Amino acid sequence: MSVRSHSGGAVGVRGNDVALRVFTAVALFIDAGVHVHLAPGYQAGNSAGIGQGNLFLLESAAAVLVALYVLVRGSRAAYAAAFIVAVSAFAAVVLYRYVNIPAFGPFPAMYDPVWFFEKSLSAVAEAAGAILAGIGFARAGARRPVRRIT
Repeated sequence: MSVRSHSGGAVGVRGNDVALRVFTAVALFIDAGVHVHLAPGYQAGNSAGIGQGNLFLLESAAAVLVALYVLVRGSRAAYAAAFIVAVSAFAAVVLYRYVNIPAFGPFPAMYDPVWFFEKSLSAVAEAAGAILAGIGFARAGARRPVRRIT
């Protein structure tokens, strides 16, 4: 895989870019794994509406798909998607840790006022994923090839 440099020559994908893709994907995979692991216990707590366990499974699916997208492409769009998934999951875990939001529509009340290992692990992975995706987004924009009009 190569990209065009500003001078017109081909430049190989740098090791830093590959590492950034891998670390971003790993953060999303950890997040997904924790949510898949916790989903059954949370679904049993509230089976009405969508259910928190089902929301965990949907978030896991999004994280896995976006992680694969980042690994395969490493584009600005891939990193933007990774940022959205990671930052939204991080915001949700922190919000529902500190704020008791009642059920609304098909969504259950998900207030969970304690930190435990899996929850902390997912929050750290989500925060790391968001930071890494933001860096990847900025770097992908910086290495975009220059098009010459002739």
